[in-house]
Amino acid sequence: MAIRSRWAAAAVAAVATAATLAIPGTSQAAVLPNGFKSVGYMPSWAGSVTSIQYSKLTHINYSFALPNANGTLQPIENTSKLQQLVTLGHQNNVKVSLAIGGWNDGNDSAFESLAGNSGTRTAFVNNVMNTVRSYGLDGVDIDWEYPDPGQSGNNYTALMQQLSTALHNEGKLLTAAVVSEGGTANGVQPAVFGYVDWLNIMAYDGGSPHANYDWSIASANFWKNRGLPKAKTVLGVPFYSRPGYLTYAQLVAQDPANANRDCTPGGECYNGLPTVRRKTQWAMANAGGIMNWELSQDATGANSLVSAIYEVATGGTTPPPTGGRTGRITGIGGKCVDIAAASSANGTAVQLYDCNGTGAQNWTVGTDGTIRGLGKCLDVTAAGTANGALVQIYDCNGTGAQQWQAQSNGTLRNPVSNRCLDAANNSSANGTRLQIWDCFAGTNQRWVLP
Repeated sequence: MAIRSRWAAAAVAAVATAATLAIPGTSQAAVLPNGFKSVGYMPSWAGSVTSIQYSKLTHINYSFALPNANGTLQPIENTSKLQQLVTLGHQNNVKVSLAIGGWNDGNDSAFESLAGNSGTRTAFVNNVMNTVRSYGLDGVDIDWEYPDPGQSGNNYTALMQQLSTALHNEGKLLTAAVVSEGGTANGVQPAVFGYVDWLNIMAYDGGSPHANYDWSIASANFWKNRGLPKAKTVLGVPFYSRPGYLTYAQLVAQDPANANRDCTPGGECYNGLPTVRRKTQWAMANAGGIMNWELSQDATGANSLVSAIYEVATGGTTPPPTGGRTGRITGIGGKCVDIAAASSANGTAVQLYDCNGTGAQNWTVGTDGTIRGLGKCLDVTAAGTANGALVQIYDCNGTGAQQWQAQSNGTLRNPVSNRCLDAANNSSANGTRLQIWDCFAGTNQRWVLP
């Protein structure tokens, strides 16, 4: 599966980076019903760890480390990114594992060699455990994708048994990515089901059209029919198309209507919002979670597939507030940042007004980079990035349009647009609209936070 190759960097476009406010505190991760898991892969070569919607995920797998035939691991790419991912993940109570293997141009010879000998198996397990401890990881995800039935399958089972003992003895996770179906799948013997915490089923790169609903559900049921427990069945969904391997973000950027269909008029096929929601509904009733390949390929805002999975899994709720400080925000002339007419409707204007102590002037500056009032987030209208884009309140959705960085000069910067929260026309009059504008730290761009 070429999209899983560590050499696919040229084919994968990173989404825009969204940063967080530098305010101390610990965020709450999403609490999904009945232990339901939302698992995302984060490649070493694409995407930013600060753009991840941590509050909507439970587990993240950093991809990929590669094994050597002698049981050692090749140097991990972009270790600073891995370290930052672990830090941010743990701040948000998201577990972070290291994915080892991947498609790797179809070359699994190193796994075949190391697993076939007890000495190199033990060396591999020891090296894996040292890596887990060194980076403070929560586990590993083994992506030996093609163990063949027979001796190769026997060796895979022996390797997974030894890894399971070592990892579980230290309270760590062992998962594995497996193919959707077919003869190669039988190389993963049912004994392995008892060693892993769950299997991430790569229900993509197959079906016509690509990863369609019926084919994907049949893939999950293939594994369940082999004896994989419901709770250990995690259904994978693609965030990219075939045959062109365009990212979902690219497809939505080409035409927003692509978010609500599964094939473009040009024949690129993928999973849009309705199909991902439908698959999540199935998984809620019949599996243990949803997995995605991969996080940097997601769109933002209302078109985000990570958000769609979360909303279905939680019954349509938005993430809870993530701590921080609560109170009024004041600006030019001592006026308060105010929600017009004290309305909590999406799209309600944010303005300046005389401070009056009402709920419309009570804001929570969150540790996740959001600023919330009346249950909604301070939002740049239509995710605009131009000077003069107006600010409103809107359902919290984890996008860059709702991220604000407090600067040492008193400004609030939106990192996606690189512009600052601004009182229009340098005015302190009641009703003055707030907007974004080039940062210059004038009196109309300096804010006193709670």
